[in-house]
Amino acid sequence: MAEKYDLVILGAGTGGYVAAIRAAQLGLTTAVVEASELGGTCLHRGCIPSKALLRSAEVYKTVKQAEDFGVKTEGSSLDFPAVMKRKDDIVSKLHQGVQGLMKKGKIDVYKGFGRILGPSIFSPTPGTISVEYEDERENDMLIPANVIIATGSRPRTLPGLELDEEDIMSSNGALQLSALPASITIVGGGVIGVEWASMFIDFGMEVTVIEYAGRILPTEDEDVSKEMKKALEKRGVTIYTNAAVRPESVTKSSDGVKASFDHDGEEHSITSDKLLVSVGREASIQNIGVENTDIIVENGTIKVNKHYQTKESHIYAIGDCIGGMQLAHVASHEGIAAVNHIAGVEAHAVDPDMTPRCTYSYPEAAAVGMTEEQAKGAGFDVKVGKFPFSSIGKALVHGDASGFVKFVSDKKTDDLLGVHMIGPHVTDMISEAALAKLLDAASWEVGAVIHPHPSLSEAVGEAALAVEGMQIHG
Repeated sequence: MAEKYDLVILGAGTGGYVAAIRAAQLGLTTAVVEASELGGTCLHRGCIPSKALLRSAEVYKTVKQAEDFGVKTEGSSLDFPAVMKRKDDIVSKLHQGVQGLMKKGKIDVYKGFGRILGPSIFSPTPGTISVEYEDERENDMLIPANVIIATGSRPRTLPGLELDEEDIMSSNGALQLSALPASITIVGGGVIGVEWASMFIDFGMEVTVIEYAGRILPTEDEDVSKEMKKALEKRGVTIYTNAAVRPESVTKSSDGVKASFDHDGEEHSITSDKLLVSVGREASIQNIGVENTDIIVENGTIKVNKHYQTKESHIYAIGDCIGGMQLAHVASHEGIAAVNHIAGVEAHAVDPDMTPRCTYSYPEAAAVGMTEEQAKGAGFDVKVGKFPFSSIGKALVHGDASGFVKFVSDKKTDDLLGVHMIGPHVTDMISEAALAKLLDAASWEVGAVIHPHPSLSEAVGEAALAVEGMQIHG
């Protein structure tokens, strides 16, 4: 069967389904092709399930500290199967919501594997989509005027290290644990590795992190990295930086998983019940028919212009498959921008400098814009304002006064270059800084905003004032 559409989207993750909704709003006949489930990695194997587990870990940690708040909780314990059920229930509810949005937008959903065909009897140009099914059904042929590739990414592993998703896992396997192991080694101390380390230590496990770079969270501001390392180590996480795991050394036995790694010129080895590999993600563009087009692939990702067009101007690509920040909210906004361009509506590309990035560990970390090191490297003469949560009343009331807010500004123009936070609920506070960046606000303008008292957001205003040494409570 052949069906014509204004737009067909390969992949119904956060980027793909949001693009489909926007296309429907603009009156485009739209279909999505998804081999797995609507919502993609973020909903089923990433953002949402991991944050559900992190929340359970936070509650468990809080219960263990309840006496600090004058609350006695004798006999409390962790019911891990119930933790996993809660995670699955949240995912299921949100999945139903996405299904409802597709129906509301009259968006056709094809559950199968979509492959781009070259010029054929259906179209003189590449872009016809063949939808292949696992059962014996005949392929559907979709003939779109435009295509958006939104096929996302998958966990990367170290060369030569095979994942079995049971003992040697990616985040996919970790999200399906049936029971908590006593110990785990996490290879990689970036955002995902730090989140898992925070979660597992709060669940009561023995946790070791091995990071190749000189510090954990190596892409974040150095002050944030140092604070995060201090917080994790205080709770019992063992962290090695400047350390390289030898993939060929990883072996399984009845004692667990053994791995050797080089650290400060010496070889070390560690044995734990499980090994979690968290070394980034790679684009999922295999076997989707890119070779049938003139689309350019560079360093494993699809090359696009500022409108997210590939070399085939009617074929767009968004999200993790084009590299970049590889964040769910980035994919969503790229999808909207691509659809706007298709429909002839004013479109704004995602600006990484304006895009917030978050780490949902305990403590949380969040940032937008350049780090202090990046700003100096770009030639800016910077001035910095920094304010601790320990001077914020609401943080003390909350029971967690660790961390800080840091503003990085241009000394010459007072332009805001970056904002960095680590502490309680900062992932809910970073949007104020992102708005300030979008509006090209100066630090004094953020400081002039009246922040309610008591609130954690007071730290934002105080840090902004601290750029000129005008903070009130510090």
